[in-house]
Amino acid sequence: MTKPSLPDLLHAAVSAVGGTERPGQVAMAEAVAEAIDDNSHRLIQAGTGTGKSLGYLVPALAHGERVVVATATLALQRQLVERDLPRTVEALHPQLRRRPQFAMLKGRSNYLCLHRLHEGAPQDEEEGLFDQFEAATPTSKLGKDLLRLRDWADETETGDRDDLTPGVSDKAWAQISVSSRECLGATKCAYGAECFAEAARERAKLADVVVTNHALLAIDAIEGAPVLPQHEVLIVDEAHELVSRVTGVATGELTPGQVNRAVKRSAKLVDEKTADSLQTASESFERVMELALPGRLEELPEDLGYALMSLRDAARNVISAIGATRDKSVHDEDAVRKQALAAVESIHGVAERIVNGSEYDVVWYERHDRFGATLRVAPLSVSGLLREKLFEERSVVLTSATLKLGGDFNGVAASLGLFPEGVEGDDVPAWKGLDVGSPFDYPKQGILYVAKHLATPGREGTRGDMMDELAELIEAAGGRTLGLFSSMRGAKAAAEELRGRLDNPILLQGEETLGELIKAFAADPKTCLFGTLSLWQGVDVPGPSCQLVIMDRIPFPRPDDPLMSARQKSVEEHGGNGFMAVAATHAALLMAQGAGRLVRASGDRGVVAVLDPRLATARYGSFLRATLPDFWYTTDRNQVRRSLAAIDAAAQADGK
Repeated sequence: MTKPSLPDLLHAAVSAVGGTERPGQVAMAEAVAEAIDDNSHRLIQAGTGTGKSLGYLVPALAHGERVVVATATLALQRQLVERDLPRTVEALHPQLRRRPQFAMLKGRSNYLCLHRLHEGAPQDEEEGLFDQFEAATPTSKLGKDLLRLRDWADETETGDRDDLTPGVSDKAWAQISVSSRECLGATKCAYGAECFAEAARERAKLADVVVTNHALLAIDAIEGAPVLPQHEVLIVDEAHELVSRVTGVATGELTPGQVNRAVKRSAKLVDEKTADSLQTASESFERVMELALPGRLEELPEDLGYALMSLRDAARNVISAIGATRDKSVHDEDAVRKQALAAVESIHGVAERIVNGSEYDVVWYERHDRFGATLRVAPLSVSGLLREKLFEERSVVLTSATLKLGGDFNGVAASLGLFPEGVEGDDVPAWKGLDVGSPFDYPKQGILYVAKHLATPGREGTRGDMMDELAELIEAAGGRTLGLFSSMRGAKAAAEELRGRLDNPILLQGEETLGELIKAFAADPKTCLFGTLSLWQGVDVPGPSCQLVIMDRIPFPRPDDPLMSARQKSVEEHGGNGFMAVAATHAALLMAQGAGRLVRASGDRGVVAVLDPRLATARYGSFLRATLPDFWYTTDRNQVRRSLAAIDAAAQADGK
């Protein structure tokens, strides 16, 4: 039987989802197929509207070997598993003569734990376990959530938190879930045969396509204990997020509260002397943390060093003691023991890591008004880790709408541990970059306006001229505005000021759930929505409700961000340009994502307005502009107001 051609398969899949075949999608599918056949690597930039999920799913399904697809957002995971994969599998079946299986796999804490649900959660106090359903008042929010979870447990087929609608608070979910460290293991657990997390793993082992998230991919790579099944092809979608997600997984933290909980959990399982030594170390750590000032610790202060060594040594003794004793008086001893071990091992691991003081780690204090001080440790870079763990023994395709920063792929490639394109050598993964473009006509559909006449934003204080500009632009646009701010303080200040000046409703992130805010924003063209980071990347509102996207300033990382400033300094020490490699790259990525909120469909028209003159005047401005969609560019404030008024008038004439 002749092998079906890729164009025929792609055509069948696109027809099945009611889409339109795009030249960029065809080019992408061919590049993915080539990478899989050659066992090589690709970085593929595919603009909004390209149909990139089919661009990689079709060649992956046609290939026939197991493929892992890792995404950053829940929305895309759901889209793949609930919409794109079922339709694509059915569409390709007549030509492939098989129905590839697919499954979703997440970290263990995303699934309801039947042991925790039925046996209760180990308590921090002395009475061992408690029944959280009895303890929670049915009239309280927590009580209602827990009772709803108990009912849901009887009907859910997956136990997946994301299948529960409406959702519940993190506090409620924590009562009926466990981390992988706390899990008893299927063979030791009375509910192992019915375990939702184990069932998800079994489905993944049988699947041809496993859809997972960046965090689980990172855990699989970092911890050395395989979570994902063996696979020949890895496709990383939303790949611009990968480095920050891997960094998050590789970051450790210690707080006095966390240490205290570990002390309480382990106290009944060890002798008094061992328990007391951990208690003493905990108190000494807490005293040091009370005086902690936020910022990077380039050298470990003596008092903190002593406190961490005491904590490390006491934790090690507790771990040994827990492993050597049994206490039948403790109800459900295995669960209590496993949770205590998990808590103490986590503290031991972080304390030891900080005491050992690797030159590749960054250590800093953070201070929160409500929660007090936290001690954090994160890798200076994850590029070496990614190069070693990601690109060996499989073909890797990384794709996103924003992978070319400043006009080429090399910046993103470097963050992934790859050398510049075309550089070859031993132990150097070879890769090719491909920009398949976008089906949208950006110069005709959008304007990039830089408010060159405004004062350069300072670190503090309100910007009166910026507020005036913001108000005038929103009025010209008739509302229809997504305001992207570099800080929550800035978003709040703008919302408060403009609610008093304009008739347009202004929604503010945090005043309602993100989903509800986006729904309300999309429903009424006169409405504006202001917010910070998750709006820069998470809003998909095609049509006339979003015709003006405003960025208050270039979103450089804060100068006092310990990890970013350490990374910048490291680049400079190695002879590079730290500002361009770290701060400008970070800003470029966010700005490209933010600007991508404007044109989501072929009929969309509008303006991206950047209220920071540095985009027009600074030397790095051209690098940032080269990362943005190819909109028509102007600094003429009168021209942009006329254009916005015309776009608003056209939308009103269409009755929108």
